[in-house]
Amino acid sequence: MERTPHILIVDDHREIRELLAKFFTRNGLRVSVANGGGEMRQLMRNGAPDLIVLDIMMPGEDGLSLCRQVRQDSDIPIILLTAVSEETDKVVGLELGADDYVTKPFNPRELLARVRAILRRAAGSPRQAPAADRRLAFDRWVLDASRRLLTDQAGREVAVGTAEFRVLQALVSRPGVVLSRDQLLDITAGRSAQAFDRSIDNLVSRLRKRVKRDPQHPDIIKTVWGDGYVCATPVKELT
Repeated sequence: MERTPHILIVDDHREIRELLAKFFTRNGLRVSVANGGGEMRQLMRNGAPDLIVLDIMMPGEDGLSLCRQVRQDSDIPIILLTAVSEETDKVVGLELGADDYVTKPFNPRELLARVRAILRRAAGSPRQAPAADRRLAFDRWVLDASRRLLTDQAGREVAVGTAEFRVLQALVSRPGVVLSRDQLLDITAGRSAQAFDRSIDNLVSRLRKRVKRDPQHPDIIKTVWGDGYVCATPVKELT
């Protein structure tokens, strides 16, 4: 007998949780609901779901922070729900490891179709290595995310702190895309961390000293005043 897929819905709005739970159940899925990170972790300790529908805009631990936590030790498919239409916010979610996103307000039938499509892919083939495992060459540097190494052209390793490495990885993974300080905080620390905007500025300043001979005239990581930072140099993925 075929097993019924188990969907976990994480959203702080009770109406959305109940609507989706009823709709998915009527369409042959098994559903659990959580109003935030605490309930989500408790439910996952009792058994991993087959897919998580995760709202981004929640108080306390937001969806991006929770997505990052799940991805640290699990490849459970994740669909993000977001009321934000900014393209860079969607990119951040996907780069953190989400499989898809749906923008509020949404049609439950569309969300169900996306859930079923992802479940079919997950059942039919092994999941691809995440983007975080890529090796990226830029300027005279190579960033190896899987080994968490930054090396120069001669293969010499450059000492980079964990938070600095995550900021650099976030930027060079999406060259030409401006990332705000809030987005970089989500990627590097998550909303549960006691981080603040200025900490990102300090991390970028240290990175510039490491990757550019003249950090006072940066051309790898550029400031976009009022918006954030951008990787302004070409990036090539290495095989």
